[in-house]
Amino acid sequence: MTVEPRKYYRVRTELDRMVSALDEGDAVPPERALAEQFSVARETVRQALQDLLVEGRIERRGRRTVVSAPKLVQPLSLRSYTEGAKEHGRVPGRILVTFEEIVGDQPMCDALGIAPGSPVMHLERVLLADGVKLGLESTYLAQARFGDFAQTFDPQTSLYAAIRAKGVEFASAEERIETALASPREADLLETTTLMPMMLLRRRSLDTDGMPIEVVRSLYRGDRVAFAAVLHS
Repeated sequence: MTVEPRKYYRVRTELDRMVSALDEGDAVPPERALAEQFSVARETVRQALQDLLVEGRIERRGRRTVVSAPKLVQPLSLRSYTEGAKEHGRVPGRILVTFEEIVGDQPMCDALGIAPGSPVMHLERVLLADGVKLGLESTYLAQARFGDFAQTFDPQTSLYAAIRAKGVEFASAEERIETALASPREADLLETTTLMPMMLLRRRSLDTDGMPIEVVRSLYRGDRVAFAAVLHS
């Protein structure tokens, strides 16, 4: 069924007002009731609700649809995820997925400033805020520089804090942000679907001597996380 644009935008406007007037966790009326209220087809209501879902305004909890908590706004800076979450009053958490040593390929070793085929540490974790899964982060470190982390680092804690504790200071980073869709594995780890828009961040951090520290690939749920930066002329 084709959704008529005028009806859709009317329903979407009314739903925006409705959701704005509700509190976090409040239930949103079911599709059938909304369709009757607005005198439109359920498909029109379904599309408007889906758009609100992607924007992070509402979420599914079993068979219920409720108003979501505000998105976590992460600063685009050299601070860690932990610091950004705490600044906004959220409780950061992590679930370890992978902590292994791999053989670095040419692009990875070039990015880390090490010889091709050198051992690389790979740390993959699900990122949480207040117990909600927000992102999936894969970090790659040169084993020659951070190999002791295999015995000393607690994956439930801040990696940046552990790096700084070794006397390594972050000085700059190259970062790229783009939209993406999650693979079935990634969607499963983040408890979402492969249709949910994601934000993909790729970062390469350097220390005060210009030496590479890390290469990071982070995938964030577009309905749960936003990014902000302060710009100066």
